[in-house]
Amino acid sequence: MIVVTGATGNVGRHLVRTLASAGEWVTAVSRRVPAGELPGNVEFQQADPARPESLKPALDGADALYLLVPGDGEGLDPHAILDTARAAGVRRVVLQSSQATATRPHSPAHTRLRAFEDAVRESGLRWTVLRPSGFASNAYMWAASVRSERTITAPFADVALPVIDPADIAAVAAEALRDGSHAGRTYELTGPAPVSPREQARAIGDALGAPVRFVEQSRAEARELLTRFMPEPVVEATLGILGEPTPEERRVSPDVERVLGRAPRPFTAWAVDNAAAFR
Repeated sequence: MIVVTGATGNVGRHLVRTLASAGEWVTAVSRRVPAGELPGNVEFQQADPARPESLKPALDGADALYLLVPGDGEGLDPHAILDTARAAGVRRVVLQSSQATATRPHSPAHTRLRAFEDAVRESGLRWTVLRPSGFASNAYMWAASVRSERTITAPFADVALPVIDPADIAAVAAEALRDGSHAGRTYELTGPAPVSPREQARAIGDALGAPVRFVEQSRAEARELLTRFMPEPVVEATLGILGEPTPEERRVSPDVERVLGRAPRPFTAWAVDNAAAFR
């Protein structure tokens, strides 16, 4: 049995479906109840990683754990979570971390994720760490303005980064959870090519069959918007990556193709699959 935390999120919901389709018994864990009916081989457990004891019913008898750190990990104790998993009999853990833990080693926004990586490696479990780049699904933040005005407003119009489809993260995670040969590996996960915000707007328009206008924000305007729902250190780290990416953050990683035997999906494919959110 495989436990998936963050099961209702952009990666988790794909991962639950992928594992269930492969015939695995899955326990989907989230702080909120998932919408819709779950497959017969998926059980839902409501739990909060901030209270590791709440995870015990989900972890009891599990073989593997997909560990998602919600938010920036504030209030979470990685050692307590992993101790709970190990006591329940879990033998394998796959951690969803971030590319920035390596590319921005001194960023305070990723301190807790680095602590989770260290704890996973020291846990005594068979571990795999996934470090995805920016998500294609971050484009959902533009959905309301596309629906109402056919407009996208974003900073750094022509700075291109290889964003990744969350479904590809889930596909790599499923392989790591099911196949022990990935133990002890750290994978950097990116899309197949850098794509700029202006190009993303064009792809969304193509998926809708209607042009989407792009308006470039200033850095200050973007900061003011993001601080409404993100802690300031996270906002600064995000703007740094989006506006002044390092060479490593611009680089396309081969790891998705190494694990899956196929190239990662481009942003254009993600836009087509998710066009309904922008109609």
